[in-house]
Amino acid sequence: MFTELNSILNTTPDSFTQGEFVLLSDRRSDASFLIHHFLSLYLRARCKVLFLGLVQSFNHYSAISQRLGVSLTQAKEKGQLVFLEGLNESLSVLIPRETDTGSEAMGFLRDPAVGLKSLYEFVRSGATSSGVGEQEEWGPPVLLVDDLSVLRSLGASVDAVLDFSHYCRATVCSQLQGNVVMLARCDGEEEEDDGDDEGSERLLRGLTHQCSLTLHVQGLPTGYCRDIHGQVEVCWRRRRGDGRCTHKKLFQYKVHDKGASFFAPGTSSAVL
Repeated sequence: MFTELNSILNTTPDSFTQGEFVLLSDRRSDASFLIHHFLSLYLRARCKVLFLGLVQSFNHYSAISQRLGVSLTQAKEKGQLVFLEGLNESLSVLIPRETDTGSEAMGFLRDPAVGLKSLYEFVRSGATSSGVGEQEEWGPPVLLVDDLSVLRSLGASVDAVLDFSHYCRATVCSQLQGNVVMLARCDGEEEEDDGDDEGSERLLRGLTHQCSLTLHVQGLPTGYCRDIHGQVEVCWRRRRGDGRCTHKKLFQYKVHDKGASFFAPGTSSAVL
């Protein structure tokens, strides 16, 4: 959990906005450090966390969270954390074995045309679970997805991914007053719409339309710098009357072994 980022977002484990859909994205950079931040934040806030690890393993996140002062193993044992290891689940679908006892969350791999209903049902079931047998009572549910773009690589269409995010937001954010944090990566340079309906740009635009907060990570326009790793554009999207109010700020950052520093010497803001 990065204290400086919490200050920027006006968030703490004891006080955070509920019912929020947070979109993380990156271009020519790596926004995965933000996933680690939100994971440790919501676990410290005693939320019930559902993590769709579509790229990295549980051990990867556990090792990094340990450096941030959070034990994923303990959270999992207590029932606070439900972690779907997408790589293993995908293998169990594509190369089934008699000993496999995994869920059907990645069942769409057998026929991508059916959409992501099985993955959504996994999320809905985990978010609405009463926690029978758990010794502790947890706060509102939080869904984390480490890279939504991977679903496209696995054969799901942009429309199917957008439907999945929409239903997750309706269930977790609207119905249960929990939060959703999703990471989506942008391919290559930013381009105008060239008619590629299956591109990452269309996915990003659709997700941006759904969310209430975006954090977009990108490299410095001046190129590599040893003391600054990149910049993050933070954009708050709030409905006001019949329209939508957008407020943006730009911060530079540097990631350390146990956290991140955020600088704002050239911070810009705008209300649209």
